[in-house]
Amino acid sequence: MNRLLNIELQKLWKNNASRVLIITYFVLICFISLVASIKFDLGPFKFNAADSGIFNFPYIWHFNTYFVAWLKLFLAVVIVSMIANEYSYGTLKQNLIDGMSKKEFILSKFITVLLFAGISTVFVFIVTLILGYSFSSYNEIGIVFSDLEYLMAYFIKLVAFFSFCLFLGILIKRSAFALGFLMLWFFIEKITYGIMGKFIFDDFDKANSIFKFFPLESMSNLIIEPISRLNFIKTVSTQIGVENIKDYSVHFSSIFIVLIWTVIFVVMSFKILRDRDL
Repeated sequence: MNRLLNIELQKLWKNNASRVLIITYFVLICFISLVASIKFDLGPFKFNAADSGIFNFPYIWHFNTYFVAWLKLFLAVVIVSMIANEYSYGTLKQNLIDGMSKKEFILSKFITVLLFAGISTVFVFIVTLILGYSFSSYNEIGIVFSDLEYLMAYFIKLVAFFSFCLFLGILIKRSAFALGFLMLWFFIEKITYGIMGKFIFDDFDKANSIFKFFPLESMSNLIIEPISRLNFIKTVSTQIGVENIKDYSVHFSSIFIVLIWTVIFVVMSFKILRDRDL
């Protein structure tokens, strides 16, 4: 397993574009601390990010994991390009000639996916601790380390999304087309949801009960948006008569759905590669 991982890391680090994207990804995670400097002063409306509660424990676990997860697109490009380069440069065929099996090839890619997701999760954990201890009004150990299930959900979300990118890379073989299909699939899910809610069921609640099983939507449901949890947002919502009934918890059912998709993506990647004439 170490041999397979070393091979993948050498390929990635020797590729200038991949190296730049990986470094940029982790630098941008650090830049989340700049949110603390955001201030608005518009007459009666004043907003100071550092004083708004977004860096309070345990809320910060929810806030950081939700917004940092958007940066996963940087690593998605790396993963899709990693697969495309195997075909473009003929390294896949050479690896197979040198004795690597197709199962080992997929395993090496999935180990890399796990490594990316694991390092990213640890990085977010460290950055969140630093920000929390710098700005949070609550520093008791019991409060600081509550809501860590958002970190677990973040890790699972990255693994699933990167596995989807791995599948698309194997399926399409061209990074630009694979990334284009990823964006297309996002819109397909949204359009399908609209059609189900408007024309098939005439009920968006019924559409939601099916939509939550779609791959990208199921990943999105792992961590619900955290902004409406903020006290000042709740106050504004109450004043205008909007009732917030969202459930912000990380649910086992959501995790299970995403894990099933992860298995499907990895197994399908292997089956495509196994049956394809290289």
